[in-house]
Amino acid sequence: MSLLLSPWTLRGVSFRNRVGVSPMCQYCAGEDGRPTDWHLAHLVSRAVAGPGMVMTEAAAVVPEGRISPRDLGIWSEEHVPGHTRLAGAIAAMGAVPAIQLAHSGRKGSRLPAWDSGAADPGWEAVAPSAAAFGDYAEPRAMSEEEIEQTIAATVAAGERAVRAGYRVVELHGAHGYLLHQFLSPLANRRNDGWGGGFDGRTRIVRETMGRLRAALGNEIALGVRLSHTDWVEGGWTTEETVELARRLKEGGCDFVDVTSGGLDPRQKIPLGPGYQLPGAEAVRRGAGVAVMAVGLITEARQAEAALQDGKADMVLLARAFLRDPYWVLHAAVALGEQASLRIPPQYERGWGALGVFGGLERGVGEPLPAL
Repeated sequence: MSLLLSPWTLRGVSFRNRVGVSPMCQYCAGEDGRPTDWHLAHLVSRAVAGPGMVMTEAAAVVPEGRISPRDLGIWSEEHVPGHTRLAGAIAAMGAVPAIQLAHSGRKGSRLPAWDSGAADPGWEAVAPSAAAFGDYAEPRAMSEEEIEQTIAATVAAGERAVRAGYRVVELHGAHGYLLHQFLSPLANRRNDGWGGGFDGRTRIVRETMGRLRAALGNEIALGVRLSHTDWVEGGWTTEETVELARRLKEGGCDFVDVTSGGLDPRQKIPLGPGYQLPGAEAVRRGAGVAVMAVGLITEARQAEAALQDGKADMVLLARAFLRDPYWVLHAAVALGEQASLRIPPQYERGWGALGVFGGLERGVGEPLPAL
């Protein structure tokens, strides 16, 4: 069996294969941040086709941590029922339900891109320092008390996520959002214990991860998404990412989801197939931690090669799944391993001509009582 379609276990969480649906902001939650039927249809339609893991879009840990007013949230107990329904539906399709916890920082209080992305006056954006992202509104620098409150809110959000049924929790520390803002000297200009050198700038990520590990116990796979470089001179570097990943692993972090960029509009990203794989490999080899890789990984053999070459332990796709919700099934055909996958019996007639796809186990793929 190929590595891509082989089972994998991370801290007791078993994945049917090493393909995951990466977080994709949908900007369609209720105004109070609750999941909607769109989330159910969007994520379950990916789960039904066979990925090992399906991760929700970024879920804000506090209301002012949203990018837009329609962002997903998990900052209150009122969000738990909707997430329980969502996580349960993903699991019923055989995929591991995962969630990304996030705070937008200075990139918040905006409208979705299709609404021009203009500043939304709904709330004031906060950040490590009063330094704006490009032409965005200048954020307010957070007090030390607010930093502590944000850590506590993230831990509480993680506890809600586990109660809702998510088996993987990812802390969003990439793409220029709040935690990434603390990491990069381009955005973090503080001179207190939360800024300055490497230890100060990484403190919020290390402390949040440590408290999450203690609160969530040993049955949940816990990780972090990191931009391994800002692609701007003087910014956060791959070497710093490796060192942070090493320390996080020592503190109980199970995986690093390696991406890049998003912090500074001046970035110059050398886009191309698998362009972020060198960063993923550097983190995996340098920190000795499990790595999930993303970034223009679109073909089955390309994804298989990334795993075989030791550049990653799992491959996450986003836009590829928007184009083709059945990417995993097509990958199985391309690799000659369709007999290893299972699809709902309701769909078997549509795939029978392509080879042998077995039906899902009893109870999986049947109508869901919650629906």
